[in-house]
Amino acid sequence: MSWGTELWDQYDNLSIHTNKGIEVLDKYANFLRDRVAIETEYAGKLRRLVKNYQPKRKEEEDNEFTSRQAFRNLLKEVGDLAGQREVVSETLQQQIIQSVALLSKTLREDRKKCLTDGTVLQQCLSAQLSSLERAKRNYDKAYRDSDKAVENYKKADMDLNLSRAEVERYKNIMTSKNQQSDDAKNEYANQLQKTNNLQQHHYSMLLPAVFNRLQELDEKRTLGIREFIIGAADVESSVAPIIARCMEGIVKAGESINEKEDSLKVIERYQSGFTPPTDIPFEDLSKMDLSNVSNYSHSTIKGTISVRRKGVRNNILQSIFGSNKEDFSDLPPNQQRKKLVAKIAELQQRVDQETNTRDGLMKMKIVYEANSSLGNPMTVEGQLNESEHELEKLKRDLKKFQDILDKANQLQVANNSPQSHRNQLQNGHRTSRHSNGSASADDHHDADDQPDDAGSLSSSSASPESGLGTSHTSLPGSGQGSANENAIGEETCYETEVELLQPLGTCRALYPFEASSEGSIPMSEGEELQVIENDQGDGWTRVRRANNSNGWDEGFVPTSYIECTLFA
Repeated sequence: MSWGTELWDQYDNLSIHTNKGIEVLDKYANFLRDRVAIETEYAGKLRRLVKNYQPKRKEEEDNEFTSRQAFRNLLKEVGDLAGQREVVSETLQQQIIQSVALLSKTLREDRKKCLTDGTVLQQCLSAQLSSLERAKRNYDKAYRDSDKAVENYKKADMDLNLSRAEVERYKNIMTSKNQQSDDAKNEYANQLQKTNNLQQHHYSMLLPAVFNRLQELDEKRTLGIREFIIGAADVESSVAPIIARCMEGIVKAGESINEKEDSLKVIERYQSGFTPPTDIPFEDLSKMDLSNVSNYSHSTIKGTISVRRKGVRNNILQSIFGSNKEDFSDLPPNQQRKKLVAKIAELQQRVDQETNTRDGLMKMKIVYEANSSLGNPMTVEGQLNESEHELEKLKRDLKKFQDILDKANQLQVANNSPQSHRNQLQNGHRTSRHSNGSASADDHHDADDQPDDAGSLSSSSASPESGLGTSHTSLPGSGQGSANENAIGEETCYETEVELLQPLGTCRALYPFEASSEGSIPMSEGEELQVIENDQGDGWTRVRRANNSNGWDEGFVPTSYIECTLFA
């Protein structure tokens, strides 16, 4: 089925239809342009959104929390998503919209040419029909004139009153009119044949060829719209896997949030390493020298409470806002060790970088010495010496901080026994100090026998043995118990338990534990034990079990290693 055959008489309608088709193509191009504008604006707004919510420099220290890390990963994925929207916009602009515009321009030019050809053909046919009409009118007039001349001749021939000359004149007129009629008839017949031939050729070949070309143009436009729609969908589909991965990344970012881990990181960040204050002892003033009552009350009690609170508060603030000392000795033990480990890692990285720089300069110097045309070795000498000096300085600093960390670890291990720590919390008698840091007259023990308040949890890796389930850094407090910090010391008085403590409940070992410190006992996974003393906040629980000698083994185990069931 072709337009040339089926629509031979629908020239005007075909002209209108093809024009509307091209307008539809232009409308689709405008639709794509508007969509590209929306995609570009959307991508730009997404990028501005990501930029506005990027963590500030002052918030970088909070990036260790899983929720903050998840949010940063979310921003990264949203940025990638914006990039994919930009890819869609650029691809539609470069591949689809330009092709649509080019096709529309081509179709308009070809349609105009086809319509021009059709117009010429119609004009030729119309001109031939006009010639035929004139020939027919001439023939009709000549025929009527001839017929009238014949009738006049017959009348003249029968009229006896007319002379022979007049009759002959009518005869000549008749003969002339007949000849004109015959000529007009022949001309009419000739024009009619030409018109029929042209009309047949016009409607069977010339005009159908034009209509068929218009049909091809319209089908080309229709096929183009089909391909453009599919192509636009393919552009979207090409980025769909990447967008899906972005969505997967966002889901993974959400799933990576661990509230327990964040809680432990809060402990790791702000834990000072100090033990809670023990009960304030009752001071019987009636048994004391009255001359010292006023001084004692002012110095001992006020010094004990206010100085302790001031010291703890200052240490907490220092742990939050940082240290002013190079060796971080003004920080609480845990925070000091954490800062030292970070400082050592930073120095080690700088040492590695400076070593690589020095090695590169040495290689460059060797090359210059081997081939002076490449450069002067002396130009590298100064840089090499400077690099050597910087490397030596970094190594000295690294060694210094490693020694500080080793010393802090040694002190921490000495104070990390669960038994000694529990005795600090429960059995220690408070030693009163004056506000100037000197011991009161009632002190019965030397300051060297007092355990440091900073001795709390040990430095441990991310295992349940630490009692917290994550890595902690705990160092002895710098200057604790000294006049510089005005801290309050505590002395420990060990007492022997005579009677067996009543069990508070039972517990089951979740993990095997090998006792490696004083006061702790080993246990195997699944073992049942009696709980005789709950965790006092130090990560250790006191348990006991029957031994083979009909006696009891008592000691401390990590609280995170057991599952407790207390009696009602």
